[in-house]
Amino acid sequence: MTKNIKSNAMQLEKVEVTSPFWKRYRDLVAEIVIPYQYETLSDENDVEIANDAFTDERFYDDDLKSHAIENLKIAAGLSKGKKHQGMNFQDTDVYKWLEAAAYTLEYFPDEEMQKKTDEIVDLIAQAQEEDGYLSTLFQIDMPERKFKRLDQSHELYSMGHYIEAGVAYYEVTDNHTALEIAKKMADHLYEIFGYGENQIPGYDGHPEIELALMRLWEITKDDRYLELTNFFIRERGEDPEFFDKQNVVDGIDNAFWPELKEFGTRYYFSDKPVTCQHDAHGHAVRCVYFCAGLAHLARITGEKDLQDAADRLWKNITQKQMYITGNVGQTKSGEAFTFDYDLPNDTIYGETCASVAMTFFARQMLAGEFKSEYADVIEKELFNGALSGMSLDGTHYFYVNPLEADPKSSVLDPNKKHVLTRRQAWFGTACCPANIARLVASVDRYLYEVKDDVILAHQYIANSTQFSNNIKIEQDSNLPWNGEVTFTISNPEKSQFRFAIRIPNWSKDHFEIIVNDKKVKVSDEEGIVYFNIEDAETTIELTLDMQVHIVRANRQVKENINKVALQSGPVVYCAEETDNQSKLFDYQLEVNPEFTVAYHPDLLGGVNVITTRDVTRLQNTVDDLYTFDTKPKGEKSKLTMIPYYAWANRDEGEMTVWLHE
Repeated sequence: MTKNIKSNAMQLEKVEVTSPFWKRYRDLVAEIVIPYQYETLSDENDVEIANDAFTDERFYDDDLKSHAIENLKIAAGLSKGKKHQGMNFQDTDVYKWLEAAAYTLEYFPDEEMQKKTDEIVDLIAQAQEEDGYLSTLFQIDMPERKFKRLDQSHELYSMGHYIEAGVAYYEVTDNHTALEIAKKMADHLYEIFGYGENQIPGYDGHPEIELALMRLWEITKDDRYLELTNFFIRERGEDPEFFDKQNVVDGIDNAFWPELKEFGTRYYFSDKPVTCQHDAHGHAVRCVYFCAGLAHLARITGEKDLQDAADRLWKNITQKQMYITGNVGQTKSGEAFTFDYDLPNDTIYGETCASVAMTFFARQMLAGEFKSEYADVIEKELFNGALSGMSLDGTHYFYVNPLEADPKSSVLDPNKKHVLTRRQAWFGTACCPANIARLVASVDRYLYEVKDDVILAHQYIANSTQFSNNIKIEQDSNLPWNGEVTFTISNPEKSQFRFAIRIPNWSKDHFEIIVNDKKVKVSDEEGIVYFNIEDAETTIELTLDMQVHIVRANRQVKENINKVALQSGPVVYCAEETDNQSKLFDYQLEVNPEFTVAYHPDLLGGVNVITTRDVTRLQNTVDDLYTFDTKPKGEKSKLTMIPYYAWANRDEGEMTVWLHE
């Protein structure tokens, strides 16, 4: 294994997000979400917890509470005579919350909150065993089964989430205890896993440790973590029977979820080595977390077979298995991918965690190669698929993100019970709430990529950013509601570098660039436009196309034949029953419809609303279930559409993204 590492001529030093849209969300996370989630994790507030698809009440002895912090206290010896409660990965709810809290402390300092986060770090240190092991279920209830049933234990998954949190918390607060816990974990895993005598030649059923170890390597440059990542990624699928062999020794009937056995190795993305994989399959979050670690490792080591695998999986997901909103994972059966072009709108799973994972994957692909398609997916997730996972008040969440919903169907159709039309206060399997919180809180880390002498500004989220060499970039924009973007580049030392901007896929045919008051014609490379910067001051004005686009799916997506969706800028729109008459499937857009776009500052936190009167509302004229040679009648109507991420924040009712044409 070789490392392909180059030192950057420039470094990003500090980013301040000034975008009104994102500042509202980030302040919400800091002021409301982080305290709310802490109270929930510590069982201090009385929230109604949804018994979601993968919550198993066998793991809860009394009430359906989080118990996540309490489990750590039991493992630390601070609470006596109690059993572990919650899912076997319950620890990760605390870890993702800690990571989110770390990011908020960077832009929203809060002494009281930092006191709580410091205490949580100290608690985790007390709960961690001397050798570095930490997974409270096994420490409390079944120490004899450590690493004995890796397909379902989530031990490496849980420790991976702590490693991510520990790195983030150390970066922001300089808390060395947080980093030492992470290093101690990774050192322990380095001793336990591998091909040596008495080592385990295997991997976790739920990938996550791979991307976590890469983050730890980035900050420590300890090559053992790079080596261990390489082991986990290359070993996966080498022996497709690895889990079965472990389970025989552990006891076939000892499974945490016996029903998962029917899914087989494809569910775990372990049916073959990654270098032989050509499509994304199995549990969506597992697969995409793995892809994020894969892309990061390939970028650092330069191993072509790993990069080729990452490229293949990226293309398969984004070109054949991704919803228009960026959501992935088509079925509730195993929360999984299904097959190419199978994209049902009303039974979609589209887990919030999977959209967060896609953002991680896209970021690593972009860091490796500057292509607009990677940044386009980051943008798609930030403004649509991932953002839908949290309500506008910050205290309610979606686990599943449908593109078509009807409250009646969700109640009466067993195949759609996972599709909720109201966000929930919390979940028994609460992986999503803290995941979306940590993404929103860290959005400043998704605005720039720096490579050699190039600074790439790939997200149009207003900011003020300081780089090394005394370079400062101010971006003024009001996306997603306005397409005017201005970059003011201050370069007092007159350093020579290249500045690059992305032309989004939704504006690739119509955009305008003005440099220092002069309109310029530019050519792009993979959707990226480059400028040579030498002057002390440079102004670049970009005008993007904010027209309402009518989007059609590939004809192989049978669910969307003769249907269209609407998108303006990066935002995908939907129709809600709150604004339109039921039934929403009765609306049919006319040929060449005209749209009106207006900003409503007092609606849903301030949104652009799309309306059109070029729509027909079809109606039944008879009560017969079937008729012969009779066409439905229609009448001219009006259709109102709001951003998809903001649906289900008002009255409960129907929703649809795709419309008949």
